[in-house]
Amino acid sequence: MNLEPFLRRENTVAVVGASRNPKKWGYKLYRFFKRYYRKVYPVNPRAGEIDGDKAYPDLKSLPEKPDLVDLVVPPAVAREVVRDAIRMGIKMIWFQPGSEDEEVIKECLKAGINVIWGRCLMETIGYHSHE
Repeated sequence: MNLEPFLRRENTVAVVGASRNPKKWGYKLYRFFKRYYRKVYPVNPRAGEIDGDKAYPDLKSLPEKPDLVDLVVPPAVAREVVRDAIRMGIKMIWFQPGSEDEEVIKECLKAGINVIWGRCLMETIGYHSHE
């Protein structure tokens, strides 16, 4: 899979599973992506605000369609999010380790979505930003 489209700094990104808890990956990823990408939206139905930014309950409530969705949620939640992403025409999804399962990956591929799984986007960006 070509990583380049996923790493474009001008991408608008939705971090599904963004967290208010600084010890959780959903918080760390969200903070890191805010420094890397042009625009990043936190998505968490149980948070009104994350890191000082308005949080959104789901992809459909975002003010714009993201170029990339980064998932930091269990596979059962990821399946629901993927269904919304398909309806919205989103073309790139990155599954953080533990967010994916075979069923949801197949669903993405069948819908023509470019997917990455089995590696951390933050680590990939961190690695690439130092090259």
